[in-house]
This record gives sequence, structure tokens and C-alpha cells, in this order.
Amino acid sequence: MSFDDYAKTWDTDKRINRAKIIADKISNSIDINKDYSAMEFGCGTGLVSFNLYNKFKEITLIDSSKGMIDILNSKINKYKVNNMVINHLDISDGNSLDVKFDVIYNSMVLHHIQNTSSTIKNFYELLNEDGYLCIVDLDEEDGSFHKDYSDFDGHNGFNQEELKNILSMAGFKHIESNTFFYDEKIVEGQKVNYSLFLMKARKYTNP
Repeated sequence: MSFDDYAKTWDTDKRINRAKIIADKISNSIDINKDYSAMEFGCGTGLVSFNLYNKFKEITLIDSSKGMIDILNSKINKYKVNNMVINHLDISDGNSLDVKFDVIYNSMVLHHIQNTSSTIKNFYELLNEDGYLCIVDLDEEDGSFHKDYSDFDGHNGFNQEELKNILSMAGFKHIESNTFFYDEKIVEGQKVNYSLFLMKARKYTNP
């Protein structure tokens, strides 16, 4: 099954509640200015951004799944949100946007992308000076989390120190991370414990 297929049943209570916690963690981790523009990479159906849109001047939401984008569009129309801009594209392989942002965030997305380094470099290029990057993702695990996704070819979470090194190599400064969320999911009848971390960094081109 692709993310397009999953999209129709994506907004479960569990995901909605988790997205609220993640959004709160992101907004409490950075100093948001009402004039800031933001971009959510791999937005899915917009669960995280629906908790953040009133804190930013504008949020650009990007996803490579048409199914997710279609649901997001219908939610934006339903709730009459006027500061969300949707882009159906994949920037993990190249930077095809000609705008820059003050904040870029993503949640549970990076582990799906094989080439982490090039994506992080794209984020760096897409940020304004002093801009923030916030990554929420899985702590390193043994592969149990995606056991029921037979076509999963991403990362089994991340070692935070290794990911910090990737951000540092891309030019990011003031890199901090901490694990903030612990939960479990049932995979093939087995209980799998997992945790999420938030890593934040800033773009400073001047020393």
C-alpha cells in the first residue's frame, strides 16, 4: 500500500493526539514571530500544521503523496484556513522551490527518506538567515516499528548524535535534541515501544 492508499484512514485519534503534542513541542522550542513564514516537509494530511497555522504568517505544506494532499485540501476548505499554501512535490531529490522560509519543520518523515544528507542540505538552502529547522522523528530502533510495511526501505529511526553530525556538516549551528515522547503501537499482534525526539538547529551563515 502507498501513502495515497493510507491517506483515506490516516487521521486516527491516536495520530491526531500525537500531532498536537508534537506541534506544542515545536512551538515551545523556538521563538516564533507572527511575521514568520514556515514550511512543513512531508505534511501528510496536515495534522501537525493544523495546530500551528495561527502562529505563523503563512505555512507552505509539501508532500509527495497526492492522496494526502487531496485530504489536506478538503480540510483547509472545510475549516476556511487562508494562510496555508499547498505544494504537491518531492524536494528530497532536489530543490524546486524558489522561496525561503523562517522555519522548516517535519514530523515522522525523515526516516522514510534514504538520502538524509541531501535533504538536510536542501532544508539549509531553503531557510532564511537565522532560520530554524525542527525535526521530529523516531529514536533508533530495531526495525519493529515498520515490520508491517513490507515495502519500507527507510531508516529504523535515528541515532541523535549521528543526525546532529549530518546537520553540522550541512552548516547548521546551535544543534540541540531531546527525546520527549514515549508510546507504543501494535505491530502484527505485538506491542512495540517507541520514542520520538525533537532536534532543532539554526542557519547562521555569518560567524
